[in-house]
Amino acid sequence: MRFALLPAVLSSFFFETLLLPVLAQSQTEQFRPGQVRALPGQLDRSLMVNDNNPEVIKGPGILLSTFDGKSRGVPNAHLNVPLEGNFELFSHHIFAGSGPQANSTLWQGIVVGNRSNKAVTVKMPTGASWLSQPDAPFLPLPGQMEHDGLSVYAGPGSRVAGDLVAGNAPRPAWLPASISLGPNSSQILFSLPIPVKGLDPLLNGRNLEVRFETDGPISLASLALISDTPPSPEQFLELLEGGLSEKEHAPTPKGAPGAMIYSRVSGVQQGRRWKGLLSDPGSKVLQIGEQPVSWPIASLQKGTFGTGQVQSAPLVAFYPNTAWEAHGNYGVEYDLNLPLLNNSKQNQQLALSLESPLKSDRKEGGLRFKNPAGPAVFFRGTVELRGLDGNPGRRYQHLVLRSGDMGKPLGLITLAPGEQRNVRVRLIVPADITPVQVLTVTALAPAPAVKQSESVPVN
Repeated sequence: MRFALLPAVLSSFFFETLLLPVLAQSQTEQFRPGQVRALPGQLDRSLMVNDNNPEVIKGPGILLSTFDGKSRGVPNAHLNVPLEGNFELFSHHIFAGSGPQANSTLWQGIVVGNRSNKAVTVKMPTGASWLSQPDAPFLPLPGQMEHDGLSVYAGPGSRVAGDLVAGNAPRPAWLPASISLGPNSSQILFSLPIPVKGLDPLLNGRNLEVRFETDGPISLASLALISDTPPSPEQFLELLEGGLSEKEHAPTPKGAPGAMIYSRVSGVQQGRRWKGLLSDPGSKVLQIGEQPVSWPIASLQKGTFGTGQVQSAPLVAFYPNTAWEAHGNYGVEYDLNLPLLNNSKQNQQLALSLESPLKSDRKEGGLRFKNPAGPAVFFRGTVELRGLDGNPGRRYQHLVLRSGDMGKPLGLITLAPGEQRNVRVRLIVPADITPVQVLTVTALAPAPAVKQSESVPVN
């Protein structure tokens, strides 16, 4: 079955400008008491090239380059950051056809260069990339759908993140397993199209994420060319001598009062994975009382829920007019373990949820939601779960959360008196979400009797 859908940018615009004022009349704000704790753990120190500004590409040029610009035609078009060992590329762009080449194709080329006098091997163990049309349209999915990890998605960011979380998608034909770069040489690694011909409106997007391993220092550049036919490697390499493609969304200066314009990132960040053990302070286990306990996911400036914790990956280099340390950690993996313990003399049943409360920077003794949730989608993507009742092995839920959405339980955890169980949650923050989400554990009452088959030991 084929679906004729507006791309996300326009559909979100119509929802928020036409439907939101109508629906807001019947919405009420709901406050839920509970604890909001800073998320334990931290980002790793590995680098991620974050290529998301401009989101809508208006013309050809350099989108992002970590090359040394001293000998280039436009020196300030390059960030001069060596990349070595394990690092990652995250890229998300939209092409809107206009002008004399309105029906043409934007080609995104990824170029790599050896920064040393010795040969360097560049390995790409995994990667994924999908278009909005036709690969991953923004289908109007239910709030929750359990699936096999690969088969349910809405939008290219949702599909790419889901592929990488599941880890068993076939290797894309465009992605070589490895290449060898000669001393001080550069070459095109791959190029991918963003076509708009035949679409109404002329609008398409592509999400891309690739993991790298190198045995020497390299540079990487993301480049844009508009052409009816695939550009040659020489055409992409020539772009390295030119200037930047125009940026967008100038951000609010750091520390400025008032409303916040978060912008998008074009730079190199430190941190691509967050690993955390969500235990009680000073303890190796987690006990849930009468009130829910929540932890922010991808908290950012003016959106910490009173924890004071900004999880946005710091940028080691970035262009002007790009986000600095107030972005949504797109492409970052969260790997969270909850070592739950029922220390009471009665059975305990817990619910695990991912939610999109109303963003706040205040400590309020709980979280605020909308009833019903707003029309704007704030999260769409896949979450991996382990340790839940029924099937304690690996499970996948695709979620669609809206503004102020008090998420439905992802699953239940039923514990006998004294029982311990480890629950694991993994997700990659998909493009096109609006932070902040929270992970919440809530005690349900009364708790049912525990079946023998539901008892799962701590991993």
